Amino acid sequence: MSRIGLKAIPVPSNVTVSLDGPVVTVKGPKGELVQPISRYLTVVQDEGEVRIERPNNNRNNRSQHGLARTLINNMVVGVTEGHKKELEIHGVGYRAQVQGSKLVLNMGYSHPVEINAPKGINFEVSQEERGKAVTITVSGIDKALVGQLAADIRKVRKPDPYKGKGLRYKGEVVRLRPGKRAGA
Repeated sequence: MSRIGLKAIPVPSNVTVSLDGPVVTVKGPKGELVQPISRYLTVVQDEGEVRIERPNNNRNNRSQHGLARTLINNMVVGVTEGHKKELEIHGVGYRAQVQGSKLVLNMGYSHPVEINAPKGINFEVSQEERGKAVTITVSGIDKALVGQLAADIRKVRKPDPYKGKGLRYKGEVVRLRPGKRAGA
C-alpha cells in the first residue's frame, strides 16, 4: 500500500490547481506547470489541499498512486519556491561562465562547451575565494527538467576517480582509487 499516495498535498493560497480529465495544471507566482496523470486515478480538491485516490488495489493503480502524488507535489513546490541543483567544478584551469542564457564551460577540451538554457531554467555561476570550487546553480520550476539539465552538465566532465577532477554535484563524495604504483 502506498503511504506516499495517501498523504494530502497542501496547496498555498496563491496557487491554483485545475483539472481537465487526466491533466493537472498548477499555476503559481513563479509560473504554470502541466502534468498528465493516469486516467484511473482521481484527483480530489478540498479546501487548501489536494488528494489522489485510486479505484482499487490493482498493481498498476498502486504504482501510479504514489507517483502521481509526488509529481503534483513537485509542481506545487516548483511554482511557489522553485527547484535548484548545484554542481561544483574541481580542477586547475576548469572554468564556467554565463553568457546571456547560455552556460559556457571550459573543461580541458580544445573547445568551450556551450549549454543553452531551456525556457524556465536559469544558470548562476559563483566564483568563490581562491582555492575553492566554482559552483554552478541550475534553477527552475520544473524539477525533472532541472535534474536532467544538471545531469547533462555533469556529463561534460565526470569526476575522475584517480585525481578527483571534474564536475560533481555539491556534496557528492568521489572515492579516489589508488593508481598502478600503489600496490607495488
